[in-house]
Amino acid sequence: MHPAPRALRRAAVAVALLAAAVSCAPQPEASSGKPSASATNACARGKLATETPGKLTVATDEPAYEPWFQDDDPANGKGFESAVAYAVAKQLGYGKGQVVWQTVPFNKAFAPGEKTFDFDINQVSISEERRKAVDFSSGYYDVRQAVVALKGSKAAKAKSIADLKDVKLGAQVGTTSLDYVDDVVRPTRPAAVYAKNDQAKSALKNGQVDAIVVDLPTAFYITGAEITDATIVGQFENQGGTPEQFGLVLDKGSALTPCVSRAVDALREDGTLRKIEQQWLSDAVDAPVLK
Repeated sequence: MHPAPRALRRAAVAVALLAAAVSCAPQPEASSGKPSASATNACARGKLATETPGKLTVATDEPAYEPWFQDDDPANGKGFESAVAYAVAKQLGYGKGQVVWQTVPFNKAFAPGEKTFDFDINQVSISEERRKAVDFSSGYYDVRQAVVALKGSKAAKAKSIADLKDVKLGAQVGTTSLDYVDDVVRPTRPAAVYAKNDQAKSALKNGQVDAIVVDLPTAFYITGAEITDATIVGQFENQGGTPEQFGLVLDKGSALTPCVSRAVDALREDGTLRKIEQQWLSDAVDAPVLK
């Protein structure tokens, strides 16, 4: 373990307490408004307070699924999330050789507790509930959830959310996919819950469930390359009027959070995220909307 991030957080608390203690004392004249040296250097390229000095530790789950990664190898730079991770690293001042990959199970990435990575990238949707335990960067991808069923099945004929209520649905534990089953569809039978998407896909193939819910790009990959006798029944509308977004996960109170968010924002503004999306997710563009 490397103490730099924790030391920074302790220092931040000490500064806050000191500021409170002197708040009633005579104050100096206003400054020029220029950022302090410490603020300027907080996100110095290639010199962040990372877990391993001079390195950027990035985590994801195993296996690493397509189209987010390719060949189950996050380090190869292929696949949407691998490409995004390296683009963020470059923006932060770290070359490909300075990025170290670490395996962290999906649910553990945003569970309470200190992290051993600088950021995790694993299709983790930003939510207020998860923010209680971890920090998130700005969103790097707007996503919708979709239903996948075997062709010719009753579930494949569904045209609305109501048509799915009597369908046996499955999803991975801890995901917004499962939230959509429980909170939007509200089926008459409890959803089948799986530790991994691979298990959910096997259950679909074996007829243990009628349909599964996954994010839309994954649905396109499943039906196009993995279960070719499956079809995308449709996608759900975003709930609450705001898009569901994937964000990079960081330790709660991480000094890196503003730096990583700034990097993601820059990649969105200069069109890099759009280019990466077009390269790796170009097929996942449309599906009927279930209402």
